[in-house]
Amino acid sequence: MFDEPEEQEQPAERPSDPAQRAKEKSEGFRIHAELAAVFEGCRKFDAELRPGLDPELAREVQRTIARLEKSKSPDSPVLPEPSVADAARLLALPAERDLATNDYHIHRRPGELMTLRWLAGDQVETFYERAQAHFDVALEGYREEERQTHEWKKDPDILAYLKALDGVEVKMADRYLRDLIRAHRLLVLSTVTADEMDILHLCEYLMGVEPAALVGRVSAPPTEPTERDRAWFFKLFSLRGIVEGVERMCFFTYMQKAEDTFDIG
Repeated sequence: MFDEPEEQEQPAERPSDPAQRAKEKSEGFRIHAELAAVFEGCRKFDAELRPGLDPELAREVQRTIARLEKSKSPDSPVLPEPSVADAARLLALPAERDLATNDYHIHRRPGELMTLRWLAGDQVETFYERAQAHFDVALEGYREEERQTHEWKKDPDILAYLKALDGVEVKMADRYLRDLIRAHRLLVLSTVTADEMDILHLCEYLMGVEPAALVGRVSAPPTEPTERDRAWFFKLFSLRGIVEGVERMCFFTYMQKAEDTFDIG
C-alpha cells in the first residue's frame, strides 16, 4: 500500500531469500509506526483538529513542499543547500503565524484535504520514542505469531525466515537520520505515499476521531461504506531539522478522495 520512491524500489515479486523477506516485512512495520506516531496526537497527547487553516497559507506550504521535493536527489532525503532557507522558514512557521505545535491544522475542500502538524523540542523527542515503541510492538507480535503458526513444521525455509526475523533491528531515529541532522544541521525531507489509504483506519484507528471531523461531512464515507468510499490517495511529507537551535518537525499531508469524478458543485 505504501511507497517511498525516493528511498526504495518495491520488488515486483516476493523474494525467496529469507533475509530479504524479513527486511521487507520490517519496512511495512516501520512505515506504519511512522504513521501512528504522526497521527496519534488526538488519542495520546491532547492534540486538537483545527479546521479553517488560511487557504493561501495552505497553498503556499504546498508549493514550498513541492519545490523542496523536486530539489533533492532521488538517492537521498537530505535537502541541498539552495533549499535550506525555504525548509527552515517552513519549520519556523508556527512562531511567525501563531500556529500551535502538536495540533493538526486543516484546510479542506470537498474530496480534498491538507493537514499540517508541527512538533518542536520535547515533542520531537516524544515522536521518536512513540515511533520506536510502535515498531517494536508490531515486530515482536509478528515474530511470536509466526513462531506459533509455523515453527513446529520444521521446514528449513520457514526456520530460516524466523531466524531472519529475530535478527531484524531497526532504530527509528537512525532511519530518519536524527543524529546526522543534529550533528551537521541538515534539513531532511522524506515521503510516504499510498494510492488508497483507508480513511476509516486513519481516522478511527490511528487518530481516534470521526472521519467527518477530519475530512468534513460532505467527504466522509456513508454509514455502510464500500471499499471505494473508504479509499483516499494519501501522501505524507516529513520535514526535519534544527532551526534557531531547536529541533523541529513538520508533517504535511495531502489527501484526495479516490473517485473517478467528484462534483465540487
